[in-house]
Amino acid sequence: MFEDVISQVPLFQSLTKRELQVLANNCREREYPAGSVLLRQGETGVGLFIITSGHVNVTQTTPDGETRELGSFGRGDVLGEMSLLDDQPRTATVVASEPTTALVIPVWDFRAALRESPDIGIKLLTVLSRRLRRAEAQTHEQAHS
Repeated sequence: MFEDVISQVPLFQSLTKRELQVLANNCREREYPAGSVLLRQGETGVGLFIITSGHVNVTQTTPDGETRELGSFGRGDVLGEMSLLDDQPRTATVVASEPTTALVIPVWDFRAALRESPDIGIKLLTVLSRRLRRAEAQTHEQAHS
């Protein structure tokens, strides 16, 4: 069941069936009532969240205390993937705007899966490298337009 959900996540689409099973075995399904916080800006990330139902709002507080709306996410969207790799604090707060269900892959379980199936890490590095290249290209375009 979880394997089907994970296979739809762009970050994991290059994984084999066996690799998807390894990750699926480490998923936990969590339910969040409307108004509850899934992720809080500044806190250490504990894992990746895949929204399976409901909606969440993402906000970010600037250094001068202003709160900016970054977007709304729903079924199939992924949050917190950077925390799987970098142990850095969350850059935004995510709050359920309605009852929401998510699959959570805790960082410690994800890292155990990487030790079990190292090819998962290599494939994810490829996907993340492509994202970084796109971001750099966008930054370059904006700087020269």
